[in-house]
Amino acid sequence: MAKKKKRKLFIFKKRPARRKKRKTNYKQAWNRFKIDFLQKIGILSIFFVIFTLLSGIVIYRWVDTANQRHGELMQREADYEQRIGFIESIVPISQRLQRQYGVLASVSMAQAALESDFGRSQLGAEYNNLYGVKTDATDPDGVDFQTLEYFDDEWVEITDRFKVYPSWDASMEGHAILINEGTSWDPTFYQAVLNGDNYVEQAIGLQESGYATDPTYADKIIEMIETYELNQYDQPI
Repeated sequence: MAKKKKRKLFIFKKRPARRKKRKTNYKQAWNRFKIDFLQKIGILSIFFVIFTLLSGIVIYRWVDTANQRHGELMQREADYEQRIGFIESIVPISQRLQRQYGVLASVSMAQAALESDFGRSQLGAEYNNLYGVKTDATDPDGVDFQTLEYFDDEWVEITDRFKVYPSWDASMEGHAILINEGTSWDPTFYQAVLNGDNYVEQAIGLQESGYATDPTYADKIIEMIETYELNQYDQPI
């Protein structure tokens, strides 16, 4: 009998599963660093945004304040130029009226500037009344305005009637004639003004004569003259 061949048995061994490699201490440290770094970047970004916003607000306010101050400066300069322009426009007639009626040019100019706010008041700009000269209540050519008068140690607002003039020159001449010739009931009413040898004495004379009820009227006239050096336009007496 023939011998049977022995069959070879093939045994397939199952490969062992690969073990996951553990992260090294280096990689763990790197990951922690990345996380910390990103967190810090985030915090810094927030601070940067806040800083930028605050800086923008500060810069905006600074620019706005600078523009406002510049605007105020330009307004003051324009206001000053307007005042000087008004003064220069009335120099010639003030000097002529001084020679003709005796009221110093500086006093006449200071009164006009004070009473009319350098020609800008409604009474001065629209009705050419530079001195606040009043008229009779029945004057058909007059105009009614509210005005402040000083009575019994306090300012009182009243409505009164004021003269209307065809021009500033006419207003200034009417004022000079009033001082020189006085009122209809007293030709010497403003004699204290004409007796003054300088602008201080004439300003005091205006107040003593009762030209205005303001108890500081003379001081305001003198201050106006000295601020704008109006006495340089006075003619020799």
